[in-house]
Amino acid sequence: MIFNFPWLAMIAFALVSPVLADELEKTVPLREILQPGRVLMLRHAKAPGFGDPPDFVVDDCASQRNLDAAGRAQARQLGHRLRLLGVRSASIYSSQWCRARETAELLDLGPVQPLPALNSFFDRPRDRESILGRLRSFLATLPADGGPTILVTHQVVINAFTDAWPASGGGSIFQLDGSGAPTWIGAIATP
Repeated sequence: MIFNFPWLAMIAFALVSPVLADELEKTVPLREILQPGRVLMLRHAKAPGFGDPPDFVVDDCASQRNLDAAGRAQARQLGHRLRLLGVRSASIYSSQWCRARETAELLDLGPVQPLPALNSFFDRPRDRESILGRLRSFLATLPADGGPTILVTHQVVINAFTDAWPASGGGSIFQLDGSGAPTWIGAIATP
């Protein structure tokens, strides 16, 4: 009997890939945010382009990528969806990047607090572990039975916590547990 390894590997992948795809693309209803101790880690809304310009300055919105009209509408729509579910206020934290801060503000669910632990490390991979360490420390301080918390950040930060790849304005919901590694519940569908 002759075994053709590439052929067997393809069969094994075909059998396993639907399971992996379901896990990687596991979506949950947005109403999951209403459960105690839930955190929505949200990618900022649509901001045309990729990365940031080389002369980027965190305190100067003119030097960075910003939301366009579609991104602003997307953020407002998500805030509207959350209010329809009954979320009237939430603890909202944002990356210091203008596109994240504006997304958080346009949700219109409460005051936005800047949190450097949500900053992007896309163009600064050397900052990855420092940023993630501070974010894990922050998450460990949040009450496991508290009200909704929304963290507006960047794709690279969300990817560090899950294998989900959120589109602009998308994100993932987590269950806090008193540690810096909350349990991933699933990704939210983006309209």
